[in-house]
Amino acid sequence: MKKILVPFCLFLATLAYSQDDLLKSIDSTQVDESYSTATFKALQLVTLQTTKMPAKKEFYFVVSHRFGTVKDGFDSFFGLDNATTKLGGIYGITDWLSASLSRHTLNKMYEIGLKYRMARQNDNFPLDIVGYSVADINTFLEKDQYPGLEFKHRMTYVQQLLISRKISEKFSLELVPSFIHKNLYNPDIERDNQFSFGGGGRYKITKRLSVNLEYMHNFDKPDFYKNPLSVGLDIETGGHVFQLIFTNSQSMSESGYLTNASGDWGKGDFFFGFNLYRVF
Repeated sequence: MKKILVPFCLFLATLAYSQDDLLKSIDSTQVDESYSTATFKALQLVTLQTTKMPAKKEFYFVVSHRFGTVKDGFDSFFGLDNATTKLGGIYGITDWLSASLSRHTLNKMYEIGLKYRMARQNDNFPLDIVGYSVADINTFLEKDQYPGLEFKHRMTYVQQLLISRKISEKFSLELVPSFIHKNLYNPDIERDNQFSFGGGGRYKITKRLSVNLEYMHNFDKPDFYKNPLSVGLDIETGGHVFQLIFTNSQSMSESGYLTNASGDWGKGDFFFGFNLYRVF
């Protein structure tokens, strides 16, 4: 019996010592930084991008519509006769990098984008910072109208810095400095280089419903176009987020939205639309 008890007691002593060492090891291990989550539930605030990123290998299918201006009333069935559509996809290459490709019926525009995380809000840093780089290709342009047209003239480039902070569980803010360069433009109503600054916010009303607002100010712009102002409503339903939108810009491309807003809210000249994101 002693031959059994002695090894058994040694085993218990060893186990207790090992557990004590393990607990000390756990206590001394540095806990990973706690990142802020759900600052925004959708990849777009209204039309502007948010600092939300797709996860690695996650794919989003995007369907967006902007109908015509509601000011024409029944003549255009409050804009439904003049709808424009955007179809696209977004793929998470890594947790900090995603790529997107979309096609817009307005100006038959193709849009290629890269979105990349630069910093995350946590206990030691107060902000989420994401870069967004876009190249637009306008295939609507014809050589009959522009005899010297080359491929480079179809290109427009946008560079944005998305800076956000989750203020509380219900309220998030974002600032968006933007630079737009157009290779082909009408100097009477546009600029080749345009700087915009603004942003917006999200306020959570219920668990699955939030209201969003965004505004961008264009510096040194002609009076022909307005500064974009938009209001949206996020509705979370299962595997997708549905966004209802009211905006003074019909365009859904970054460059068109920022620089070619034609509606005047004060005159009831605005556009209704929606964004639908389905994740796979």
